[in-house]
Amino acid sequence: MKLAGKVALITGGGTGIGRAISLSFAREGAIIVINYSKSESDAAKTAAEVQSSGGQSSTVKADVSSDKQVRSMVGQVIEKWGRLDILVNNAGFTRFIDHANLEAMEEEIWDNIFAVNLKGVFFCCRAVAPVMKKQGSGRVINIASVAGITGNGSSIAYCASKAGVISVTKSLARVMAPETSVNAIAPGLIDTRWLDGVARADAMRQNFQNAALFKRVGTPEDIAEVALSMAADWGFVTGQVVVVDGGRTV
Repeated sequence: MKLAGKVALITGGGTGIGRAISLSFAREGAIIVINYSKSESDAAKTAAEVQSSGGQSSTVKADVSSDKQVRSMVGQVIEKWGRLDILVNNAGFTRFIDHANLEAMEEEIWDNIFAVNLKGVFFCCRAVAPVMKKQGSGRVINIASVAGITGNGSSIAYCASKAGVISVTKSLARVMAPETSVNAIAPGLIDTRWLDGVARADAMRQNFQNAALFKRVGTPEDIAEVALSMAADWGFVTGQVVVVDGGRTV
């Protein structure tokens, strides 16, 4: 198994992309720690799936936009499992707001998006940095978005926050080396429950499918496959961003 004995902390690990990554890593022998903020039942369900298949898993509650809660979370992981080898920064938040409707982007919404998507990534990386340095090894995988590259996404704030994740990935790759690698995945449209409440979801899926070279919308498992490769095989790669969108942005 590629990740046997490794401890992986996945923020927002109970649903969508996070769930797929949790299950993928577990199949390769990793001990899975699933972070959640509000989705406790989903986190517990995913942890139970890991355990029913013979893996080890635990859950930990923390709002990643709170530095105090993040530090406590990492401390709990170390106390329970004794180490932390892989961090996947997957927790995210957005609101669908027409880019042209500038007044609709209220300050509170902007701040909330940045607090989770960008500040949360930095806080989690900062908290694990000394742990991984002391261990002499570690892998950090940040879930960004093609929206951070193209500027086209659910809202201007979301696009900007994901552009920030890409920038932070490169900065932290420099400061966390040589012990720890820091890379990012930039998904295109991924079919998760995130789209369920979107009025134009079917049109979004169809437009993406028509434009993608592979003629389909992405799945959480598509992202998990790349995350697993980063966690297990990428021994000499850091500071990189991999676009996973079926060729939509080529």
